[in-house]
Amino acid sequence: MSETKHTLHAPGWMSDFQKFIMRGNVLDLAVGVVIGASFSAIVGSAVKDVMTPFIGLLTGGVDFSNLFITLKGPVKDTLSEAQKAGAVTVNIGLFLNSVIQFLIVAFFIFWLTRILSKLSRKQAEAPAAPPAPTKEEVLLTEIRDLLAQKNA
Repeated sequence: MSETKHTLHAPGWMSDFQKFIMRGNVLDLAVGVVIGASFSAIVGSAVKDVMTPFIGLLTGGVDFSNLFITLKGPVKDTLSEAQKAGAVTVNIGLFLNSVIQFLIVAFFIFWLTRILSKLSRKQAEAPAAPPAPTKEEVLLTEIRDLLAQKNA
């Protein structure tokens, strides 16, 4: 009885896929997505926990979330009551809150990128320190000084 060995061959597209995944820009994109997700949490917290309270203070605590129009169903005082009752609503206040939050986030990102670009420009503009002289340069300088003293 002869033994047959079965070998498993990878499909032809597998090597192309591996090359695609290992390209630098795909890895950079993956890193960017992960950092972007983390950054969005920071920006969201800055908006929600730092800027929104000040806006609420300036507007007298106005809450747009209960600004809605009932299209069909029972008319209730709050959006949550209307939704629990099964009413069809146009949630104008939630839309306004989203627009305001977007503007705050855009403003925050604008200032953050502006500050970071100024910092990077200052670092780029800072003159690099001249390199230290080599041993040969030091020796030649000493010889030059000795010759100048001897000729003087």
